[in-house]
Amino acid sequence: MNDKLRYDLAKPLLIIKEKNGFLACAYINPDTCNKTGEACAIVSGINNYDDMKNAKVIAVSESAKNLGIKIGDSGQEAIEKLR
Repeated sequence: MNDKLRYDLAKPLLIIKEKNGFLACAYINPDTCNKTGEACAIVSGINNYDDMKNAKVIAVSESAKNLGIKIGDSGQEAIEKLR
């Protein structure tokens, strides 16, 4: 699947959407994803999609935890678990 969204703000808002959830920058709040049941993994300090894949996950929603995503995983590892 892999839909990519980018919004240019002061720092870019970046999202990589996969079949079972998404990897996003820290603009996204995992607490909101917990309310909606979305699986999300959050990375920070990124400027592009390659940075997202190499960055470490700093937060995850409950649904993402159920997919095996953990804080400290790489963005790429999270993407693979979200597929």
